[in-house]
Amino acid sequence: MASAKWGKIIPVAFIMYMLAYMDRINIGVLMPYIQKDLDISSSAAGDIAGIFFVGYLILQIPGGILATKWSAKKFIFILMILWGLAAMATGFVQTEGQLKFVRFLLGVAEGGVWPAVLVLLANWFTLKERARANAFWMACLPVSAMLMAPLSGLLLKHFDWKTVLILEGVPPLIWAFVWYAMVKDKPSEAKWMSDQERNELTAELQNEQKGAVKSSGYGAAFKNMTVWGLVVMYFFWMTGFYGYTLWVPSVVSTFTKDSAVMGWLTAIPFTFALVGMVLNSYWSDRRMNRVQHVVIPLLIGAAAMVAGQFVESPALQMILLSITAIGVYAPYGPLWAIPTAIIPAGIVGAALGLQNAIGNLGGYNGPKFVGLFKDLTGSFHAGFYFLAASLVLAAIITLILGRSIQASQKASSDKPKIHKIS
Repeated sequence: MASAKWGKIIPVAFIMYMLAYMDRINIGVLMPYIQKDLDISSSAAGDIAGIFFVGYLILQIPGGILATKWSAKKFIFILMILWGLAAMATGFVQTEGQLKFVRFLLGVAEGGVWPAVLVLLANWFTLKERARANAFWMACLPVSAMLMAPLSGLLLKHFDWKTVLILEGVPPLIWAFVWYAMVKDKPSEAKWMSDQERNELTAELQNEQKGAVKSSGYGAAFKNMTVWGLVVMYFFWMTGFYGYTLWVPSVVSTFTKDSAVMGWLTAIPFTFALVGMVLNSYWSDRRMNRVQHVVIPLLIGAAAMVAGQFVESPALQMILLSITAIGVYAPYGPLWAIPTAIIPAGIVGAALGLQNAIGNLGGYNGPKFVGLFKDLTGSFHAGFYFLAASLVLAAIITLILGRSIQASQKASSDKPKIHKIS
């Protein structure tokens, strides 16, 4: 039973967020058809893709707090119903303005889910397990892209883009009830655990938090320089991440005019991203090293992104798109293991919400500038240089942040070292 939590918690959370991510990024596959139907520019398309993240920030901090003080399980259940309805509403729009508004609402509905799940996982998995737990859950991101791209491509063979959006909004409404029935907020609520197993896990989790700095309130999250360092780093990473993720289908669509073929080709980079993400997180946990396993993939992704602008062969472009996908996805597990290890439990929900809220504004920044540069220059080159520069900045900030944390941990000789950051 020691490993039962992996089978009880991770798969349900995996499918839950896979559906959320699918409803978030399906706009990328559908964008060439939306642009043609609504007669919109690449810059406006970037707005439509990115405005999700403006709404996304609203519930980030409240979501983290509610998950900590109330219930991650119940809060996420409510959000699943709301985002499913918002996703379906996207298929009923008639104008560019309506599409932007509904995408904004979708962002609001999904906004509190990420910090709530991270709080949930921190309630279940110890520090030495956390990068793997994060990675196994976050593997839903490349998996959802792998499934969404061919699925949307096949659906486009039979339906218009509006109907595809409606159909892809239905699954969250169903899975919400599976989530509510199966997930527990903490080990003390799990009847499938033995008393000994439950007590041992609870004691270990509580003991780990004894080494964390105590805080008197949520305001400490806003005063914590480590939190703000993570916020800035995450902003630049998400600029490159979503700029890449949401525009890859449009790049691949230049290889073929067949929507089904385009969908299958788009799935290839995300398949490699999944493998890289799991292996990188597993290695990070074995070495108990986070910074190197964030920085190196980001630099590899940036280099591949730049190299891709100098090749014309579709085969070589697909190889470089795949290497880039590995680079932008692989840091997820190690990066999100850092805040739950070094930030006090009482404010970690608010801290995660702050990091995800402001950091994810990069999700607006990336698609918007790629679209803007596409309109100005007629190609994706300048936009992808911009994304590569953002990834490099994220890597540099991570290095600086890691050294700062390591130095402060060494200076605090009166506190037990509970986690090696770099």
